Amino acid sequence: MRKLILAIPMAAALAGGALAQTTTPTGARPGNVIGTGMSEPRSDRASNLPGSPIRSTIAPNLPSPAVPQDNPSDFVQAAINALASGATGKAQQSMEMAQTRLLSRSVPMGQTGVPDTSPVVAQISQALRELGAGNKAGSMNTLQSALATLKAAGV
Repeated sequence: MRKLILAIPMAAALAGGALAQTTTPTGARPGNVIGTGMSEPRSDRASNLPGSPIRSTIAPNLPSPAVPQDNPSDFVQAAINALASGATGKAQQSMEMAQTRLLSRSVPMGQTGVPDTSPVVAQISQALRELGAGNKAGSMNTLQSALATLKAAGV
């Protein structure tokens, strides 16, 4: 009888925890509307970068940069500006968005698994590693080189 009495509160506690983890019909947690960019957790600091000794199981939602056009050079410039002002989260997001724009490309069938060998993509990856290692000055220099390469190519 004693085991049954202890089991009932335990089952209720587990059920309450399960209820706290419920999701909406879309699969999002309550309060997180899919497609709005407003998901939790949020952070203004760079995180989960290669070269960083600290990694989270859940990458936070980083602030998006305001750019005049949706092109790689604008995102690289936004990353430079963000680093200069100490906004590492916005710098990371800007670099990742620049890479996404650069990696949007057409490839022959059967070649989809071949990595992009663009020097600018490699430079942005290097800048992300440098940021992850805490080398903001190195990241800034690498980004300035990437921006010069993009501008020379008219991108």
